[in-house]
Amino acid sequence: MQNPVTVEVTRGSIVESRHRGLGIVVDGDGKTLFSFGDAEASVFPRSACKAMQALPLVESGAADAYGFGNRELAISCASHSGEDEHVSLAASMLARAGRDVSAMECGAHWSSDQRTLIHQARTLDKPTALHNNCSGKHAGFVCTCAHAGYEVEGYVGYDHPLQAEIRGTMESLTGATLGSDNCGIDGCSIPTYAVPLKGLAHGFAKMLTGRGLDPVRAKASRRLIDACMAEPFYVAGTKRACTKLMQVAPGKIFAKTGAEGVFVAALPDHGIAMAVKCEDGTTRAAEAMIFALIARYFEKGSETHETLMGMANHAMKNWNGIHFGDVRVTDALFA
Repeated sequence: MQNPVTVEVTRGSIVESRHRGLGIVVDGDGKTLFSFGDAEASVFPRSACKAMQALPLVESGAADAYGFGNRELAISCASHSGEDEHVSLAASMLARAGRDVSAMECGAHWSSDQRTLIHQARTLDKPTALHNNCSGKHAGFVCTCAHAGYEVEGYVGYDHPLQAEIRGTMESLTGATLGSDNCGIDGCSIPTYAVPLKGLAHGFAKMLTGRGLDPVRAKASRRLIDACMAEPFYVAGTKRACTKLMQVAPGKIFAKTGAEGVFVAALPDHGIAMAVKCEDGTTRAAEAMIFALIARYFEKGSETHETLMGMANHAMKNWNGIHFGDVRVTDALFA
């Protein structure tokens, strides 16, 4: 199956680029409500599945043992910009478990956000693992290991008890069989698994609704989703897509991006979740797709619908502020 063109980018009146994509919307029972492209295709969720990876932090009792609230749970699911608030919160999580940055195995990098990068360059000799966009998730991993009695060193390894637990958790949510055959290494060094896009969406629908989950997992899942919606800044950062999405309609949209053009979202009022993948891995197209897909479920003409569609279809300006083209979604998202 050839995936449809879902996003076009214009320069003047000419289409300069076209992005193909796949996507799906499901309910808690896994019923497909809308789809486009090959929604059964396997994709690496990358960071889009971080809320699934954070479940052991809550289910083990570690989050409660260390007194974590919504901010700590949100950053445990985050791909943040490395802003000062993100860094200090991740450090405080480690401190509560009697650990520090030396326990983290995610690697270090400068922020991908230009404003934050400039601030870091002015104030740091070099970044640490706390500045890594995954530092909140890894702080959660370290805390889970410390509380559960797992060896902290080597926690990113495929055979580590924590990663085995995460693998089982993701299997139960997505319905996919996960192992070395569909495993890769993520940017932060932990295993990442290719799963059908429909399974990814269904997993988040289960987390949202609790359908098919035991009471402990259902409660932990909703707690993580609610924490992200309550503290969207700690899921991403200033002017980031995930943060802006969850601020458009507080408590009504959960959203999480992943590298290589993946995006997931869940809508509590509708009991549904969705996932999209831009075939060529372009973030701008994945963002446009998820904005428009979410907009389908808000009343046409409402402020929320108009805001979301304005995010999906937006003008591009050059460094002189001159409007030179547009990003726009196609009819494939509205068939």
